Amino acid sequence: MSRTDALLDRFLSELEPIAPLAVWAHGSLAGGDYQEGRSDLDLIAVLQGPLTPRTLWRLATLHARLRAEPLAGLLHCTYLTPDAVDDPARRHLTWAHEQLFKRPVTPVTRSELHAFGRVLHGSAPDALLPPVTDRELGDFVVRDQRDFWRSAVDNAPLWTRDVWVDLGLITFARASVTVREGRLISKREALDLLPGFGAPVDVVEDIRRRRYDGAAPPTKEWTARRAGLTRDYLGPAIDALVASYD
Repeated sequence: MSRTDALLDRFLSELEPIAPLAVWAHGSLAGGDYQEGRSDLDLIAVLQGPLTPRTLWRLATLHARLRAEPLAGLLHCTYLTPDAVDDPARRHLTWAHEQLFKRPVTPVTRSELHAFGRVLHGSAPDALLPPVTDRELGDFVVRDQRDFWRSAVDNAPLWTRDVWVDLGLITFARASVTVREGRLISKREALDLLPGFGAPVDVVEDIRRRRYDGAAPPTKEWTARRAGLTRDYLGPAIDALVASYD
């Protein structure tokens, strides 16, 4: 049994006394791009509700007990109840980054669940989660590019960090395909498509080597040059994507 399967089995066992209606995986764990030890384990659990103070205490205790498990720090789970699934903007209880907080289940996540969500327990997403229209999905990804990523491009220090380069380019490619074709793609497919979208090939290959081939961290000189190439590409590319959307 892999470390991932062992952690998921332990999580489901710990959650069983709360009697969840469903537990689903999304993201790379469901979409075929999962890398053990690197990728997050993105989960959604639907509980019968309501989420009382006692339930919150039980969930916090559950995650505290998991901390000794390998990969536990990568396990993120958002908890829904059947009476609170309709509004994509509504924030739901979430365990991630070693703490409980609230965040929404976005149209992208909802679409992933309907398209290729992995059922770990109970009902399938179609039985409990409202569908997402193409327009709702397109509106969300364009708004994310316009309101978050476009302003981030102007913050030069961010782009000396691997994570910003990787996610900035990959998220743009995924958003572009969603807008143009109405479908979701994996991070690996996004890398394959980026050169055709005009992204700097050297930067795309740098991301691929680090993510999939275990390449050494980039030099200081390349990091600085890579930041400039990425920002020079992404700013106009995002502007063009937003302008093309109606």
